[in-house]
Amino acid sequence: MKNPMLEAVSLVLEKLLLISNLKLFSSGAPGEDKARNTFYEINSFLRGDVLEVPRTHLTHYGIYLGDNRVAHMMPDILLALTDDKELTQKVVSNKRLILGVIGRVASIRVDTVEDFAYGADILVNHLDRSLKKKALLNEEVARRAEKLLGMTPYSLLWNNCEHFVTYCRFGTAISPQADKDISKCTVKECGNAVPLPAMPESCPVIAAEVIRVSIQRS
Repeated sequence: MKNPMLEAVSLVLEKLLLISNLKLFSSGAPGEDKARNTFYEINSFLRGDVLEVPRTHLTHYGIYLGDNRVAHMMPDILLALTDDKELTQKVVSNKRLILGVIGRVASIRVDTVEDFAYGADILVNHLDRSLKKKALLNEEVARRAEKLLGMTPYSLLWNNCEHFVTYCRFGTAISPQADKDISKCTVKECGNAVPLPAMPESCPVIAAEVIRVSIQRS
């Protein structure tokens, strides 16, 4: 059964996280001027690699599928307003992204490396080292990503781009980035850290992995 109190706490934490990162989202597309002049060594990427784009406060992740294609999760309010793929496939603007986060609507979509990174530097398989986890075979990683393409609910806590890539790469959906931000947010707003609320029952398949991880940690 759903727990209204835990879902309310989860919603409040998500809003606090959004507010704390609003400056990043609203400051314009990262690397907008640089994007047009950045050259990426696409031939050095292997199918199934995790591509990581560090930002000022957040890091964006995707799975390289080969042929200059990257699968990544992007919040996008336009998905809730139209079925026109010609419109929704265009590069997601910051306004669409912010409203998508608020509306909890996103898709796992495929973009070019250039559109995915938008002028920022790219780290390859950095999560393998930072998480110290054994990765699945690259082909399995890519196939997992391809199976999940399409619309998905979005949550800063339970279903973000990091959950997507860790599920594909390691078989377990986790987001150290979200955990870290939650700890900072709860300490700042509440005076002390509060327990992470249980995941709502309406979670998609990726985020459902977080339940198993949370149980193992407890």
